[in-house]
Amino acid sequence: MRPSPGDLLLIDGRASAQFAGERALTFRVVSVCDRPTYAGWVWLTGYVINRAGRATAKREVYVQLASLHRAPAVSTPAQPARTRSYAPRNDQNDAATGDRSGLHTRAHAG
Repeated sequence: MRPSPGDLLLIDGRASAQFAGERALTFRVVSVCDRPTYAGWVWLTGYVINRAGRATAKREVYVQLASLHRAPAVSTPAQPARTRSYAPRNDQNDAATGDRSGLHTRAHAG
């Protein structure tokens, strides 16, 4: 399998000994390096994806192409709650109108 950006892969001990057992990871491919390597091997850049579907670390891995497998889909993380924007304050220097009343009031108060 030749991976492409966006692919979600399972990288385990079959792809490289360093990912055997508990070190296996789900990996979202960002780029595939085209620099020459040993036949059948490739450098991949991407993100480690946790069980919640969130990227946890950016990594560059060296793996065997023949041993790469697509990972089962992970759940998509929920979107963060949107926050309200604050109303603009008009007590600062308004350069467009030349209004400096807010600054003048503070400077002479007290």
